[in-house]
Amino acid sequence: MDDGRMLEQHHRGVAPCTCRFARVHRGSRPRLTETRETARQEIPEPLRRDVRLLGEMLGRVIADYGGESLLRDVEQLRSLVIRARDDDRYERDAEKLIASWRLDRAEKVSRAFACYFHLANLAEEHHRARVIRERDRGPEPMAESLAATIGELRAKLSPKRLDGLIETLEIHPVFTAHPTEARRRAVVTAIRRVGDQLERLDDPRISDSEKSDAERRLIEEVDALWRTAQVRALSVTPLDEVRSFMAVFDETLFRIVPELLRAMDGALRAAGSPKGAPLAAPFLRFGSWIGGDRDGNPAVTARVTAAAMDVHAEHVLLALEAAATRIGRSLTVDADSTPPSPALRRLLSAARHSDPKGFAALATRSADEPHRVCVLHIANRIQATRTGDGKLAYRSPQDLARDLKTAQESLAAAGAGRLAF
Repeated sequence: MDDGRMLEQHHRGVAPCTCRFARVHRGSRPRLTETRETARQEIPEPLRRDVRLLGEMLGRVIADYGGESLLRDVEQLRSLVIRARDDDRYERDAEKLIASWRLDRAEKVSRAFACYFHLANLAEEHHRARVIRERDRGPEPMAESLAATIGELRAKLSPKRLDGLIETLEIHPVFTAHPTEARRRAVVTAIRRVGDQLERLDDPRISDSEKSDAERRLIEEVDALWRTAQVRALSVTPLDEVRSFMAVFDETLFRIVPELLRAMDGALRAAGSPKGAPLAAPFLRFGSWIGGDRDGNPAVTARVTAAAMDVHAEHVLLALEAAATRIGRSLTVDADSTPPSPALRRLLSAARHSDPKGFAALATRSADEPHRVCVLHIANRIQATRTGDGKLAYRSPQDLARDLKTAQESLAAAGAGRLAF
C-alpha cells in the first residue's frame, strides 16, 4: 500500500459515518467491510483527493525522517487498529506491537498519527469551506446565510420591527479552553500554513509553475509540522491557554469579523443602493473564560487574570496597528480630489502639536495627502498605546473610535464613500 493510501484508509476507518453506524448498532460490532465501504462511498472526491495528497506527503516526510521501517510500523499499527473494529484479537495484537517498541519509536509513531489527524481535520475543514463557496455562487442567497435570514425576516416583519431587531442585536461569544486541548500555538500556525497552500492548489487560475510551487511549499509545511513538537515539555499554564487562543484571534477572528459585518450590511442594504455608513451597529462582543475562570482552575489567580488581559491587549493593539498602517498607506488621495473636512484639519493640527517629530515625518512622506497622514498618525498612536508611551497613547477606546470616525466622515463628505466605508 502506498503512503497516501495508508493514511487515507485510516481516515476511512474513523470517518463520521462509521461512528454513526457503530452507535446505531450498539452491543454488536459492525462488519468492517461494511463500515469501510460506507465511509469510502460517503467521502466526496475532492476531500478524498486532498486526504490522499496530504497522506502521500506525510508518508514521504516520515520515510525521509525515520526510514521505511518507521513507515512500516505506522502502517502495521494502522492496519491492526482498523481490523480491531471487527475482531478483538487485532486489538491485543496492536497492544503487543506498541509494547514491543522502545520509547523513542513509540513517540515517533504517535507523532505520525497526530500529524495525520491534524492534516485530515484540516482537509475536512478545507472541503467544508469549498462546499460553502460552491453553494454561494448562485443568484439566490445561500440557505441559512445572513442574506437569506434577513430576506425571510423582511417577508414576515414590518420595516420598523425589523429595524428594531437589528438595533438591539447583540451576539456575545465567550471562549473557553478545552481541558484536553494540548496543541501548541506553533502547531496551530503550522497547520494554517498547510491550509494556505491547499487554498492555492484549489485556485482554478493556477498555472503549472504555480501549482508546482504550491506543491513544493505544501510538502515543506507538512515537513515543518512533522518536526514541530506536538505538545509542550512542561504542563500547560493558564497563560499558555490564553496565548493559544489569541493565535486563533490573530489568524481568524480579526479577519473574519469585518467580513461578517459587511455581510450583514449587504443583506440589509437594498440592491444597487450607494455605499454609505453601515446600517447595523457592530453587534459582536467577545468574551473569554481563558485565564479568568477561577471556579474551574485553581491556578487562575488575580495576577494571572491581569496578565491574561495584558496578552489580550497586546494582540488586539498589534492587529489594530497593522490594520491602520495598511489602510493609511493605501489612502493616497490628495487634498485636491478629496478635500479634508474642518474636523480633520483640526485633528491634524492637534497631531502636529502633540507629536511634532513624528507628524513632520509623515507629512514629508505624504505631502498633500491629509487623510493618509491622519490614519498613519492614528496607527502611531495605537503603537504608543501598546508600548506604553503616555504622551501619544489613547486614553480610551472611545478616543480611538472618535479619530477613526473623523477620518471616515471627512472622506464621505468629500464624496469618497467607497473609501470611507
